[in-house]
Amino acid sequence: MNQIKVLWKKIDFCSLRLRLTIGIAIVSALGNGGIAIWMSWRMQQILVDSHKSHVEQIAARLPYDVKLYSEMMQLETGLQKAINNLTNTNSFLWVQKLNRQIIAKSTKWHSLSDSTVAELMAKTEMPIKPEVYKIGQRYFILYSGSLQVEGKLIGKLFIVQDITSEQIMFLAMIQTLWIASILVIIVITAVIAYYVRRSLQPLRQLNQMTEVISAKDLAQAQLHLDNAPSEVKELAQTFNMLLSRLSQSWEQERQFVSNVSHELRTPLTIVHGYLQSVLRRQNNLTEIQIEALETAASEAEQTISLLEDLLDLARADSGYLHFQIESCILNDLVAEVVGMANKYSERTIQIEDKACFVKAKVDYNRLKQVLLNLIDNAIKYSQPDTSIILKLNQQGNQATIQLCDRGYGIPLQHQSRIFERFYRVDEARNHATGGSGLGLSIVKTLVEGMGGSVTVHSKLGEGSVFTVILPI
Repeated sequence: MNQIKVLWKKIDFCSLRLRLTIGIAIVSALGNGGIAIWMSWRMQQILVDSHKSHVEQIAARLPYDVKLYSEMMQLETGLQKAINNLTNTNSFLWVQKLNRQIIAKSTKWHSLSDSTVAELMAKTEMPIKPEVYKIGQRYFILYSGSLQVEGKLIGKLFIVQDITSEQIMFLAMIQTLWIASILVIIVITAVIAYYVRRSLQPLRQLNQMTEVISAKDLAQAQLHLDNAPSEVKELAQTFNMLLSRLSQSWEQERQFVSNVSHELRTPLTIVHGYLQSVLRRQNNLTEIQIEALETAASEAEQTISLLEDLLDLARADSGYLHFQIESCILNDLVAEVVGMANKYSERTIQIEDKACFVKAKVDYNRLKQVLLNLIDNAIKYSQPDTSIILKLNQQGNQATIQLCDRGYGIPLQHQSRIFERFYRVDEARNHATGGSGLGLSIVKTLVEGMGGSVTVHSKLGEGSVFTVILPI
């Protein structure tokens, strides 16, 4: 039962494959069902018509035989003799007056039981045209009409034709026909499902190809389908043109960001230097002037940092961000980073390294940049009276650095997107803290460039844990 529920949940009722299969199967079922119904009706008509013809022949012959016998004997005796002559294994007759008194009847009813005979003879209101009736487990054609000899009404004639054996054979044929129709429908549905699946295979290949295309692969990405229908090939060509346009747009955007960042960094650095120089000679400045210069210097420094991050991302996108990978002891690197962070913040930063040396192959300066970004992020988004913990560990052929804070936490719906560029969980709060939305994106780019990975686990009100995994 559980397996059926699981399979039922896996069925995609909106899929083109399922819709085509069900649609063609319904059309096939209606076609086969319609043919089977028409054949059943037609075969029944042929069977009944053949027996009706025999009954009508008996009804037409009886007056002639009665007239013939009545010339040689009494009418009632001749009537009885004529009925006996026309009675056979499957045909039975009787004649009764208008007062329902039977004046002659078949003397041999063969295999019919007395109760069946009594029930047949009790049907005084029979159809004028022969019709099929079921009595018990047997099938009969019943007919009634007036018996006239030389224009004189003798009574009412009743004829019964037993068609049980033919009807049973007919019903067996109908059952076989329906079973065969159902089997044909099942086979056709299975064949159709297989054919639709094969026909949609190029679309699945197209979907799989497009799933793995990233922004870095746009320039080289090309979709090729050899044995696909012409419509799917046209779709692949349209995709290729779309990818080409996206690649050009992406390249222009990267080039623009790189050029703007490079062109702005130099003049801003000069401006920042002049502002610092003026601040060092502040003897003749008022407090308002000093505050304005400090604000301008701070904004210039933040803008220069933003431009540096943009340049790093542009280099990474273009493949020009180089790493000097070497084996180093992470304990010393973490201690240096914590020492640097303590110079700019009064927060308590603890190191847990389990009294063992942890080594990894990394770019020393790039990893320092990663850890400083993570510490800066933890300082901005946690309370001043809480501590930040850095944990070092080694598991198998991997080294891990965990940065734990007891800050505000990150909502679950945002955790999968916080490493995107310029993505902010809270726009107002990030603006207030001076965040640009590039810090975690830089972290992810640098860590992956060193062959590692970074993840986050967070709960609202309890804080966040960023885990950096590096190869040994």
